[in-house]
Amino acid sequence: MSVMEQDSARAPARASLFNDPKVRGIFFQVVLVVALGYVGYNIVDNTRINLEQQNIASGWGFLNNTAGFGIIQSLVSYSETSSYGQALYVGFLNTLLVAIVGIFVATIIGFVVGIARLSDNWVISRLAYCYVELIRNVPLLLQIFFWYFAVLRAVPGKREKWSFFFDSFHLNIAGFRGPKPIWEDGASFIGIALIIAIVACIVIAQWARKRQEATGQQFPVFWMAVGLIIGLPLITYFVTGMPMHLEHPVFVDTGPRIRQGFQLNVGFNLIPEFLALTAALSIYTASFIAEIVRAGIQAVSHGQTEAAHALGLRQSPTLRLVIIPQAMRVIIPPLTSQYLNLTKNSSLAVAIAFPDLVSVGGTVLNQTGQAIEIIGIWMAIYLTLSLVTSAFMNWYNQRMALVER
Repeated sequence: MSVMEQDSARAPARASLFNDPKVRGIFFQVVLVVALGYVGYNIVDNTRINLEQQNIASGWGFLNNTAGFGIIQSLVSYSETSSYGQALYVGFLNTLLVAIVGIFVATIIGFVVGIARLSDNWVISRLAYCYVELIRNVPLLLQIFFWYFAVLRAVPGKREKWSFFFDSFHLNIAGFRGPKPIWEDGASFIGIALIIAIVACIVIAQWARKRQEATGQQFPVFWMAVGLIIGLPLITYFVTGMPMHLEHPVFVDTGPRIRQGFQLNVGFNLIPEFLALTAALSIYTASFIAEIVRAGIQAVSHGQTEAAHALGLRQSPTLRLVIIPQAMRVIIPPLTSQYLNLTKNSSLAVAIAFPDLVSVGGTVLNQTGQAIEIIGIWMAIYLTLSLVTSAFMNWYNQRMALVER
């Protein structure tokens, strides 16, 4: 027997190829992908067969057909002769409006209540505690009903009104009305001035941060931003000849006993459905944000507060400049989830007939029978809104994260 034959005889047997973790992992991944593809193919094929058996045409051509129904709130031009696609676009904009306004209001209320929960004042902390425990333990749908059927039904009828702020804003059962800006030629310069002011604020804020890191000197960024954002468009407004005027609501009164109410399409009007939905979503979500803020503040070491006080900072600057910036790294991730929940919970608007994406889409579905397409539109839009919100909050979270030197 040769030397090579002796060495091969002594060599251990080669392990099975399937015992290799890398090969085994690739095999199971391929099997999983094939299985998911098979299940997806069967779902699509069964759906196609069922639609053919029920004589339901599939496709997106129905979006160009005439809708034939009205929508009580529209941010863009819409009438009963508009297409189904335009109707869905109106519903999407209404959903987006509720989400943006709700997130803004809920964030403010949540931060105020969260800080109030840690107040040394016993009354304030107890009131904040009661707010959180009461609001977050009542179902959101019931709160929407409460605001719509209990609160907003107690306001005056269509022929009466409550007036506020020097008779400029009015509230009755038809909604909240106020002056609407009417833009004229040259008004675009005001928008350009606003954009320039915002860009200038961003640039100055970055410069002020670098300056503070280098010298320790603070710059009044907030008041500078307020001055630029308000002052520059205001100066442009006067320089361009005031190309904008306010259209005030007109309340028609034909006699001491007969009142017609407000004229249609004069001034702006926030319908009761929008007010009830936004109030319920904001207040409900704020109760969760308050607990997130409280937990974030308590996650910051108390030594940071003591160090700030030792440097002579009062309680308010300590909270604003030392505690909150460090707490944001703990607050932002769960805060993102609350923003996503608020956006998706806006679909409960269908319960009070607010024309959001789900409500308008449901009407389109009932008239056309295009269930697959409508549900696909719902899923795509809500998924897109969630991904955009998550991407923005993740970017902001990275900017607020602590950087070790």
